[in-house]
Amino acid sequence: MNLARLALPILLAVALWPLNAAVQFMPLAEVRAGQHGIGKTVFEGDRIEDFQVEILGILANTGPRESIILARLSGGPLDHTGVMQGMSGSPVYINGRLIGAVALAFPYAKDPIAGIRPIEEMLRVSDMPGPPRPRLVAGTLLPALPTSPESRMTEVATPLSLSGFSSKAVDAFGPGLRALGLDPRQGMSTGGAGNLVMGDPSKLQPGAMISVELMTGDMSVGADGTLTCIDGEKVYAFGHRFLSVGPTDLPFTRSEVITLLANVNTSFKISAAKELMGVISQDRNTAVSGVLGRRAATLPLEISVTQDSANVGTYNMQVVNDRFLAPYLTQMAVFSALEATERATGSSSIRIRGRIEFEGRPETVDLRSFFAGETSSAMVAATTTALPLSYVMQGGFDTLRVKRIVVSLETSNTKKDLSLSQLYTSRREAKPGETVTLTAIFDGQNGVEVRRALQFKIPVGTAPGTLYFTVADGGQTSLADLRQTAALTPHTPDQLIANVNRLRSGDRAYLRVWRAEPAFEAGGDELPDPPPSVALVLTGSQALSQNRNSKLAEMVVDAGDMMVSGSKTVQIEVVE
Repeated sequence: MNLARLALPILLAVALWPLNAAVQFMPLAEVRAGQHGIGKTVFEGDRIEDFQVEILGILANTGPRESIILARLSGGPLDHTGVMQGMSGSPVYINGRLIGAVALAFPYAKDPIAGIRPIEEMLRVSDMPGPPRPRLVAGTLLPALPTSPESRMTEVATPLSLSGFSSKAVDAFGPGLRALGLDPRQGMSTGGAGNLVMGDPSKLQPGAMISVELMTGDMSVGADGTLTCIDGEKVYAFGHRFLSVGPTDLPFTRSEVITLLANVNTSFKISAAKELMGVISQDRNTAVSGVLGRRAATLPLEISVTQDSANVGTYNMQVVNDRFLAPYLTQMAVFSALEATERATGSSSIRIRGRIEFEGRPETVDLRSFFAGETSSAMVAATTTALPLSYVMQGGFDTLRVKRIVVSLETSNTKKDLSLSQLYTSRREAKPGETVTLTAIFDGQNGVEVRRALQFKIPVGTAPGTLYFTVADGGQTSLADLRQTAALTPHTPDQLIANVNRLRSGDRAYLRVWRAEPAFEAGGDELPDPPPSVALVLTGSQALSQNRNSKLAEMVVDAGDMMVSGSKTVQIEVVE
């Protein structure tokens, strides 16, 4: 007999025995009403404690290929608190075999009745392929998820601790976060500040409290839950979705429970994040899963704020590198930084400058805009800052990796705005080669009037006909261009970046010279007023965007350090 061949499978069996012995599962088919087991979770500090579980029955087909084990919990503080936020993922065992994790509960219930997610459904998440990358839907930063009525069993809400954010920021973004199954609470965590160090994953055990750190630094966001299972380097937790973002890369920490807070709706744990343990790599409907000992790639976010030229402060954060979460968290951080500085009501002006940098690329997306108003300026500015980032990260190009986000906010308690009131020309007719003078008049507060004279030389060879001159603010000029390019899918990262950089600043007006004739756009370049034979060929190309109007030229109208609004159009006749 070949001893070497015999020894190899024996050695492999010995090497794998501790792993297999440590994780023994009970399939759903063996779970019966009346069985008793124990669950594990943290009620105080980092000590994992047992609680009692009585199986009440099985709720089959609660979702596609999903069932729920209904159970009554008891022991420890549960008779007083009921099922708590932060218990999601608490493992439940029968005769030492893992059946699943606490994942659902009844809001306002008097008894601690919980829904347990079967372990086999949780283990499926590691093998799920990634979904196609979605395109940005205008005006949205996070995917909408369905919510459940409070009269039936729902996923135990994930407590979300926000530190360093203003109370108005929590109020403003709270409804949207709650619609995603999160329960935001201000200042409920002492963790997340600064750079978290990597801890020893071998000290982590099922039932331990963990926190998914979405943002760390001067502002921090952490979502709490419980670790269900450790299978080698793989971990499984929560027993339900976090945000259903699919494949992701979110850092998670070991956490300690400071105290428990009983609540009429749903009680919750107040915790503090400690050292890093690894990354969450899958966020699916039945669980989150990840890997121990790995450090997630995060994005540096720097926000500086000045008020009337005086430096107010600088905020430095690390944000998760996720196509949905990074823009939304950036929006929250910008709003909070502004809200802490700006008045809630009254005149104000906000100038935004910044850039989005990319790995291995010299090109950047330039963030530039200007807002002035009486209310809601902070939210408008925050959304305008986040949308270009969302468009880039959801653009579908894996090679376009964001490296850094820098935002500079210049605020003032004065409303600096101008409205375009008049536009007129020096003549009604002109020949090719002649110069036309246009005068734009802007009105401001306290009787301020600003005049700008613009000169345009009609190109030699321009065909006779009507020539239009439109002076408009940055928003309307950007919208005119975006209408023409929205139907085209960018085919390269360069095209995507160029599309975003087309957005005009709000502190300028723009003169657009155009004709009511078709034009075509290819690769971001406009082909104005082609000959009829060429236009016929271009019309049949699906790779080109056809525009109803042909832009001949564009000029910038500098109105000073003011927000510009309004639009006016005049026309002249080009004659031979």
